[in-house]
Amino acid sequence: MDADQTPADEYREIGGRFTRLVEGVPDAATWDRPAPVDGWTARDVVRHLVEWFPGFLRAGAGVELPAGPSVDDDPAAAWRTFSDGVQALLDDPASADLVVRNPHIGDIPLPRAVSQFFTADVFMHTWDLARATGQDETLDPERCAVMFAGMEPMDEMLRASGQYGPRVPVPEDADPQTKLLAFIGRDPSRGR
Repeated sequence: MDADQTPADEYREIGGRFTRLVEGVPDAATWDRPAPVDGWTARDVVRHLVEWFPGFLRAGAGVELPAGPSVDDDPAAAWRTFSDGVQALLDDPASADLVVRNPHIGDIPLPRAVSQFFTADVFMHTWDLARATGQDETLDPERCAVMFAGMEPMDEMLRASGQYGPRVPVPEDADPQTKLLAFIGRDPSRGR
């Protein structure tokens, strides 16, 4: 997140880009195309984001996000309902006083927790959805560089979490997007 950007503004930008990709899926069959995450389809990328985060907020802060249609029935509407709920939560001034409590991460102000865990996840999965659906895969290079620099020192811990695949080797002079994707286990050189 840029120093002058609030978590709400950051999510508006990153979630907005993801929403444009969701809305840009050309037809229902595209949702079943393979995604870069082994065993996932484009629909599963949306499912992952829509399904894991509500439980995180409910357990850690007692916050309920609005439920939309099933990702199986309408992935675009499921995402829009969910994402609008996240944005409304971040836009609500009262959210600044909420804390997410989690035994693994401690107590974190809700807006920062959304930024650190969810918005970052949306950013990384933007590439997965774009690749699976044949849309523009370009990620913000500065954000990629910052995320990679922050994650690389935690390589062993992140890998042990099971949340990331094996690191893919790339040249030292690779661009920031390639380095970040390879770090999280994506092979940017594999075809569409």
